Amino acid sequence: MAGQGSGGNVIAALCNFFIPGLGQLVQGRVLKAIMFFLVVSACYAMAATVILFLLWPVGAIFHLWSIIDAATYKGGN
Repeated sequence: MAGQGSGGNVIAALCNFFIPGLGQLVQGRVLKAIMFFLVVSACYAMAATVILFLLWPVGAIFHLWSIIDAATYKGGN
């Protein structure tokens, strides 16, 4: 990956917009991809129930964090 603001990071951020963690997976960061996917999916799934509806902001924050993290990734050297 070239660096922050590169075309690859833009594509990764767009991937995360649709599926949290997919952008990190595209960048080769598997553990972070799994973490974002599981946390956001669990929060959204629990928010779908009426009882735990208040968890959607937590899922939304992690979803936004995954997009920003993919967009600002500088590469591992």
